[in-house]
Amino acid sequence: MTISERIFERLNEMHLSQKNFSEKTGIRQSTISEWKAKKTNPSSDKIMIICEVLEVSPEWLLSGTETKGTYRNQVDRFVIDRDSELGGMLIEINRMSSKERARVQGYIDAMTDKKK
Repeated sequence: MTISERIFERLNEMHLSQKNFSEKTGIRQSTISEWKAKKTNPSSDKIMIICEVLEVSPEWLLSGTETKGTYRNQVDRFVIDRDSELGGMLIEINRMSSKERARVQGYIDAMTDKKK
């Protein structure tokens, strides 16, 4: 699905007309109609105001995925810098035996249960 298709899908979900969307974003109605007719996408300088009005993240608007909140689908993979703290932890966990990993998972489970 393209960016413009996601915009029109969300407008439909919100029961928001192109005219109202135009008024809220300051984007000309003819420009919005062009996205639909010519199957083009908005320019990058419009993304943030579009996201604000549609109540979606830029990530969702651009890719259709969402890693925070509840709107839309969650991603099933992460990209983590191996030089980061979390990257280093994953490298170490990957070196562990399955028994050691199960023990680490037990610690994680115990810690997250305490926070609930």
